[in-house]
Amino acid sequence: MRKNLPLFHAAAAAAALFAAFACAAAEPAQSKDGVLVTSSGKTLYTFDKDADGKSACNGPCAANWPPLMAEASAKAEGAWSIVTRDDGSKQWAYQGKPLYTFLKDEKAGDRVGDGFKNVWHVAKP
Repeated sequence: MRKNLPLFHAAAAAAALFAAFACAAAEPAQSKDGVLVTSSGKTLYTFDKDADGKSACNGPCAANWPPLMAEASAKAEGAWSIVTRDDGSKQWAYQGKPLYTFLKDEKAGDRVGDGFKNVWHVAKP
């Protein structure tokens, strides 16, 4: 039985590595009730003034519409991409559109920002 112990450890290590990779490759948001939301359930929005995969919402705009930030090590995959903001930080985008939350959405499921000034819209999968 003792001869199989290294094989068991190798299999356990491979399973742990696979689990870590699967977690790292998780999508940055999820779909709920027909819209994209953060892991805490906050509604995500797109901004009509964003163009060519670039965010046009910076400074005071970003204070009211916080971007869905991406870690420096995040990798784009499928419909998910990453845009570089004016300050050099990274932001998640879905189908090329940068994503934001809205400061006035107080709890999960709120959609106060939908249609705001006719340029903000809930992000849909």
